[in-house]
Amino acid sequence: MMHQFKRNKKGRELSTLLVVSATSFLGTFLVSAVNIALPSIEKNLSLTAIELSWIITAFLLGTALFMLPAGAWGDRSGSSRLFKLGLFLFTLSSLFCYLAPGGYWLIAARFLQGIGAAFTSTTGQAILVSTFPAEKRGQVLGISVASVYAGLALGPLLGGILTLYAGWRSLFLISTILGILTTLLTLLYMKEDKQRRPSSRKYDRTGTILFMTGLLALVYGSTLIPSAAGWALMSGALILLFLFWKIEERRAHPLFETTLFTRNRLFTYSSLSALINYTATFVIIFFLSLYLQKIQGLSPRDAGAVIIAQPLMMALFSPMVGKLSDRIEPRYFATTGMAMCTAGLGMLAFLTPVTPLWVIIAILVWVGLGFALFSSPNMNTIMSSVERSSYGQASGLAASMRVFGQIISMSIVTLLFTLHFGDLSVEAVPDPQFLRAMRLGYIIFFLIGLPGVYLSYKRGNVRQNSGITPGSTRRK
Repeated sequence: MMHQFKRNKKGRELSTLLVVSATSFLGTFLVSAVNIALPSIEKNLSLTAIELSWIITAFLLGTALFMLPAGAWGDRSGSSRLFKLGLFLFTLSSLFCYLAPGGYWLIAARFLQGIGAAFTSTTGQAILVSTFPAEKRGQVLGISVASVYAGLALGPLLGGILTLYAGWRSLFLISTILGILTTLLTLLYMKEDKQRRPSSRKYDRTGTILFMTGLLALVYGSTLIPSAAGWALMSGALILLFLFWKIEERRAHPLFETTLFTRNRLFTYSSLSALINYTATFVIIFFLSLYLQKIQGLSPRDAGAVIIAQPLMMALFSPMVGKLSDRIEPRYFATTGMAMCTAGLGMLAFLTPVTPLWVIIAILVWVGLGFALFSSPNMNTIMSSVERSSYGQASGLAASMRVFGQIISMSIVTLLFTLHFGDLSVEAVPDPQFLRAMRLGYIIFFLIGLPGVYLSYKRGNVRQNSGITPGSTRRK
């Protein structure tokens, strides 16, 4: 009887790990694979350059809007229940993407897909921690993180091959099939934690409405600039987000824990460095996927084989650097990595129609190594800057910084496309005009990266900080 119980428990643990890892893989795989498929999607659905950028932005916007509220909803209704809902939405929306008859349908389906990804990514880590015993948590969390990097690494290459030989819709068909399989596993094996007590925290409805409305207005307004409506929307968005911050400062149970930013410099500088890093670097693959296929004339498969250099370096070196940052001051790794990423953006601004592929691969290897040096030590610093009781909030805010950075990055790209391309498709834009816009974009993101290097270095040392009480500043 006891043997049967242990066997069933082990089966549930392995199934939970498989489901959480599979959803982590699917999310990052689709982000990187869809980037490679963008020229094919544009041609097949007759999209303008601005509409094309929304294929990526819609997914990120759905994730950003619901990531913070999902944490509170999971605490109230149960992480497993919200994870199942997120997986169902992700799978259903993948099917909608596969069947989408036009660009606007695909954009809407991608938004729904982003909501599903927000639910699963926010609750997945909490489920793993509650399912496995303490002595196995580090191992299973490492496997989950590895699946994220595996998705990033395999997305460009497999996405390019699938797009070339089976069409861009095959990406979403495979996502649908895998989603159905993981949903079945979830329903069979993932049970709600019976020891979990529903959170008694009062839900922050006002903060949620202000946050969602402000972020939505900010992103959509960027697509309407330079019209008066665009400026009005962005101005209103900034006012709403300012009100959101002021209200959250006064909440006993806020949606967004502002005190971690206002009273903890180590956390603040590390989080801002992450925001800047993701803002500056997310656009690299987006621009390069278009450049390699439009300017260099590569197939989706060959473009993916070039682009894989960056995420491959991230996947190979991030675990190693993360381990080293436990022994050596993390800010030295993170600052070096941020400087390398910023320098790489500057190098990419000099791409021409005849730049050798080996030069592009070398730059991507450089940026990938820089990102590996930055990401794990920076996350180590964020988690080391708060007390154990604040781990959940710190982890959620760090994930939000990543998504917010990606949203800002795509909003800037959309603005560039609006100003330079108007209603033209990327394919119809003359090559010199596309290169000018891309070059300006890389210069802008290079300049954005510079403050990140400063903040990363000036954050202070983790090992010179000791004891922190909730809401207090760590001592130097």
